[in-house]
Amino acid sequence: MDFEPSETQEQLRSEVRRFANNEIRPVATEYDRAEKYPWDVLEEGAEMGLLAPQIPIEYGGAGYDVLDTAIIIEELFAADPGIGFCLSASGFGTEAIIEYGTDAQKEEFLPPVAAGEAISGAAISEPDVGSDVSSVSTRAEKDGDEWVINGTKMWISNGSVGDFFVVLCKTDPEADGRYNGFSQIIVEADRDGFEAEKITGKLGIRASDTAELLLDDVRVPEENLVGTEGMGFLQQMQFFDATRTGVAAQGVGIAKGAAERALEYSQEREQFGQPIGDFQAIQHKLADMHTELEAARQLTYKSAWEVDSGGSPNTKLASMAKEYASRIAVEAANECVQIHGGSGYVDDFDAERLYRDAKITQIYEGTTEIQKMIIARELQGKGL
Repeated sequence: MDFEPSETQEQLRSEVRRFANNEIRPVATEYDRAEKYPWDVLEEGAEMGLLAPQIPIEYGGAGYDVLDTAIIIEELFAADPGIGFCLSASGFGTEAIIEYGTDAQKEEFLPPVAAGEAISGAAISEPDVGSDVSSVSTRAEKDGDEWVINGTKMWISNGSVGDFFVVLCKTDPEADGRYNGFSQIIVEADRDGFEAEKITGKLGIRASDTAELLLDDVRVPEENLVGTEGMGFLQQMQFFDATRTGVAAQGVGIAKGAAERALEYSQEREQFGQPIGDFQAIQHKLADMHTELEAARQLTYKSAWEVDSGGSPNTKLASMAKEYASRIAVEAANECVQIHGGSGYVDDFDAERLYRDAKITQIYEGTTEIQKMIIARELQGKGL
């Protein structure tokens, strides 16, 4: 069992860390306070191939696998989860095009995202639909050679900055079976009837863009259908092992950032004539933070390796990684604030921002409760 990352992966980690320290950390507080999308940082990230790194080389991407991407996400989120999310999520939805899209769709939509010239999104959740994806009510009806789409999507990442979205729609309400009758359709943001309303006031990852999408008789050509009509839900499910592993990597990154900042502060802050890191109570906190960080990292890397191996899906492991790493992120961020004391409660230090940012990892891509249900279901052999 070889747990050692390759030399190429360690070089990748080093380059991303250098980028994160130079380009992200100095401006993180500014973008968080203003809830401003970091276009300038994305431009720099595009030059390094950090935008949608999973896009194949033939379409202008870096062609990184899930483990490579997990390493990138970890380093970005350790610097700042808000901007890190913007970089790692700039290609949301492209995974469906990569796997199920036509050659024409790939050639049209993938290169601009890889080059940083376009932002994509995946529109799944709705105001009344969160964890229960199969209850999506957005409708797409065929009218000649066009799809006419009506509905509302909620909590959509890149919603007000995206150029196109892969939208999960109900295309056959009469289809038998809970998971049939859905389709994935590409909707460009400049279509008539498409409107995005930015959501502000988020607890964390405030630099990232989140919006409500309103689709009112939006017409798109029939060739915007991704994959097989009626199989959109099942197509979407194919990516959850990878996307949940990605959120696990986010959790690892936040825990890493919190553990590193806590250690640094404990060595600088003095009380009673000595660094607080010399006190056993603080030493125990630091020991626990770094031990749990390493455990979360290894679980996440194993999940990524499983996805990359191309064997049978390991949904249980991906959910384990997502649930555990997100929990450790929240716990590590909490301890980071505690070690900083009063200084951790204001935004002069990164501790309070990491504390706010960590919580979302327990919510999106399936809540903690959903992950535990999936793990139990897989243990019982019940599957989907």
